[in-house]
Amino acid sequence: MTGVGSTEPAGSGGADMRGAGAGNGLYEAIQAERAKYPEGSRSATLHALRLAQEEHGWLSPDALREVADALEVTPAYCKAVATFYDMYHLAPVGTHLVEVCTNLSCALAGAQRVVDAFASELGVAPGETTGDGEVTFRTVECLGGCGYATVVAVDHRYRQFVGPDDVPAIVEELRAGS
Repeated sequence: MTGVGSTEPAGSGGADMRGAGAGNGLYEAIQAERAKYPEGSRSATLHALRLAQEEHGWLSPDALREVADALEVTPAYCKAVATFYDMYHLAPVGTHLVEVCTNLSCALAGAQRVVDAFASELGVAPGETTGDGEVTFRTVECLGGCGYATVVAVDHRYRQFVGPDDVPAIVEELRAGS
């Protein structure tokens, strides 16, 4: 029997559902993280998604299935969690990631001008990746730096008080590999 109260992943029919990722350590890493939480808990979901994204670069349907199988939940549950957070990528991303906060504090400090400057410099709209696959540019709801607006995360490192005039230098640093 599978489903609620079962120890088998839903839809497994009792088979080992570790998927294509089995043997690469992801399943085992998720199990090690899962062991830190009470049995039956879904508390390891965020960490498991992070581990899968680190391994695969993004959360493809296959990666979501690997996480779901390891946590004994459905892929739909994993996708629902992943879509709630800006830190998870449900599509491939470039070598570099540029994220501009557009929440209220940053918006009042001119975030849209910063977004427009990045779009112009990179030649892509928010949510797109440059043609060479080097830079993915996104807007995000909040980066938690309201006192330092406008905040831009470049490869997960925060830049504070970014204005449109700062954008060409940031893009040049990315293109130079800094």
